[in-house]
Amino acid sequence: MTVWDLVTAADVRLMQSLAQRVTAARPELINADASYGELAWIWGKGHAAQGAHWPRKLWFAGADGGELVAWAWAQLPRQVKLSDGSVKDITGAYLAYQIHPGHAELVDEVIAWYDDAAAGLERTVLPSADDTYALERWAAHGYATDPSELGENGSWTQLNERELTDLEEPVLAEGFCFLTADEAGPEAAVRAHVDAWHTSAYSVEAYEGVRATAGYRGDLHLLVRAPDGTMACSAIMWLDEVNRTAEFEPVGTHRAYRRRGLARALLLKGMHLARGAGATHMTVACLGAPGYPAARGLYYGLGFRPFTRDTPLLKPATAPVVTPPTAQDPGPAR
Repeated sequence: MTVWDLVTAADVRLMQSLAQRVTAARPELINADASYGELAWIWGKGHAAQGAHWPRKLWFAGADGGELVAWAWAQLPRQVKLSDGSVKDITGAYLAYQIHPGHAELVDEVIAWYDDAAAGLERTVLPSADDTYALERWAAHGYATDPSELGENGSWTQLNERELTDLEEPVLAEGFCFLTADEAGPEAAVRAHVDAWHTSAYSVEAYEGVRATAGYRGDLHLLVRAPDGTMACSAIMWLDEVNRTAEFEPVGTHRAYRRRGLARALLLKGMHLARGAGATHMTVACLGAPGYPAARGLYYGLGFRPFTRDTPLLKPATAPVVTPPTAQDPGPAR
């Protein structure tokens, strides 16, 4: 029986460093779940409860063999306890991964590792739509576009961006106020998230994991408090100081406080904070399928524009073994 290495906090820091280098070189090639902030958010909130089901593989290069150039992180079948007390059974496998564009040929090794780690399971992965070489190699190994993701309610995401210039001033209705997570405290920060995402698995323990990640700053975790004390909406900003960019992840509004302009004010305030911390560029992801126009409309109304998107691929559990053709040298980064 193969014993897999599991994702650690040290691994995530290395992955974040690779994200910074890919962002500097080819930002459109950042894969879903592989950005500087997304890595910290996913690992921080989930590792305590789900980390035993997260095998990983790292690839190094460089003169001393000490520079991370690719990684693969599989999320295998498990049970997830949600905040309403129910339990969600996850029966398939999902892969998050990233490869430096100077080492694109490693995608075949990433795919082979994933097929081994998730053998016999339905396998999904979300490469960047701009990574044409990787998409060719995934197809050669038997992965095809997931038909369930192409409809009205597909869960693929798009990345949106804007420069932090010409920012409006945020305006809140009377009685509402901004707080940082440092000011509001852990319980309020967790409550804000759970009230926005009512089937979330988030908890105080999960938040403590997020707070311990590299890149988390309580002064860049923003909330809006309603007059009755409810935390009406919240967002975390992840500042990549190397590239002077910041990322919103996650963003959520309490169901009872939607359509009041609170999220707009929150995001404007957040962008002012990010700019004050040194960022010149902002990103935020959202669902891209037609059935989810609300978040896109909010972000477009704030000056964000689509930058890139992921491509949902699937390999069924019953798929026959595929012997892929030999990969051609991808040549220089495209």
